[in-house]
Amino acid sequence: MKSEAVQPDHRIILKIIEPGSKVLDLGCGTGELMFLLAKEKNAVVQGIELDEKAIYKCVEKGLSVFHSDIDRGLSEYPDKSFDYVILNQTLQQAKKVEYVLEEVFRVGGKVIIGFPNFAHIKARFMLALRGKAPITASLPYRWFNTPNLHFLSISDFRDFCRLKGIKIVKAYHLGLKREIRFWPNLFALNSIFVLTRNARKER
Repeated sequence: MKSEAVQPDHRIILKIIEPGSKVLDLGCGTGELMFLLAKEKNAVVQGIELDEKAIYKCVEKGLSVFHSDIDRGLSEYPDKSFDYVILNQTLQQAKKVEYVLEEVFRVGGKVIIGFPNFAHIKARFMLALRGKAPITASLPYRWFNTPNLHFLSISDFRDFCRLKGIKIVKAYHLGLKREIRFWPNLFALNSIFVLTRNARKER
C-alpha cells in the first residue's frame, strides 16, 4: 500500500504501534488498518466486527476477525492479552461506552481511540447559524442515517478521561491534510488519543 493512499488516521496509528505488537482492533471494518499493521509493523492482529460484509472483506485479506458486538464485552480474552487495543471511529457508536472502556483496559496495555470532533468550526456554524444537524468531512452522515450515538468534542473526551482516571499518553489532532496544533477543539476534524489506565481512578 503506497503511503499516499494511507488514511491520515491510519498513518498516525501505524506510527504509534511498536513492531511485533499484539493488537486487537474493535470495529475493524474491512480491515485496511489491520492489514497495514501486519504488513508494515509485523503486528499480530485480531479484529472484531459486527458487519458481515466487512468481515468477508477482512477474510479476503487473510485477516482473523470475529463476528461480535463490542457492547457485549470481551469475555473471551484474558487480562492484558494485547499490547494495544484500537477503537478507531468506533467509541462514539458504542451503546455502553463506560463498560466497553473497562473491557478494553482490562485486555490491553495501551488503548488507542480515534473519533470525529463534533465541535469542529463547520459543525458549530451549521448548527448555530443554519439550525441544521452538522455535516463535515469527518461527519458525512445525515441525522437519519448516522451510526453515531454519542456526540463528543475533544474537550469532552479530555474531561471524561480526567473523571475516569484515564491517562492521556499522547494526542493527535487531524485536519483534512495535516495535524492541527492550534485550538484543536475548534479546528480538528478527528482526534486520536493514546491512553493508559491510572492506578487509581478519580471519584
